[in-house]
Formats: sequence, structure tokens, C-alpha cells
Amino acid sequence: MEVLNFRYTTLQRAPGATQLAIVGVVASGNLEVLAERVLGDTECQLEIKTAAEGFGEVWKAVTADFAERHSPGGLKFSINDGGARPDAVWLRLAQALRTLQEAP
Repeated sequence: MEVLNFRYTTLQRAPGATQLAIVGVVASGNLEVLAERVLGDTECQLEIKTAAEGFGEVWKAVTADFAERHSPGGLKFSINDGGARPDAVWLRLAQALRTLQEAP
């Protein structure tokens, strides 16, 4: 099991008032994402637990691109990966962000 951590500085706080979102499932080729509003307005943290070791640079590229495009300030993402492809990672992160923007 490999644990990866990435922190980014964002331009703004992620919109919405919902405090917590869980999307996805831990399964082969998929992942589960827990998103929480627990950080400062311009901070974003991603903690990834994955059994697929050796893909740190891919995770770094995908999460950095997501942070730059969506500016998810204030959010901590905890990810349990089941060997998801980068496009599935991107989809789940965007889904978690969208869920946080919806009214509680």
C-alpha cells in the first residue's frame, strides 16, 4: 500500500456550503473520495491510499491539474484507490466537488 500526499495553494475557496461529500466505491478500476471542508480558504490537500504502487508522478499530474482548474480551496480529499485510471480519478474529484456545491 502506497500513501501519497499532495498540498496545493488555490486562488479561492470552493463554492457551496455542504461540509462533507463521499463519492465512488473502492473497487477494481474505481476509487472512493471523501471531501471535507477542514482547511483554510486557499489550501487544498489530497491524501491517496493506493495498492497500485509506482504511479506517484501520474497522481501528482492529475491532482495538480484538478487543483489548478477547479481551485478547490478549503478542501481535504481522502482517496482510497482501487487502481483507477486518471480519467476516473478526475471524474470522482469533480463529482465530489459538485456534491459539495449542492444545497444540503
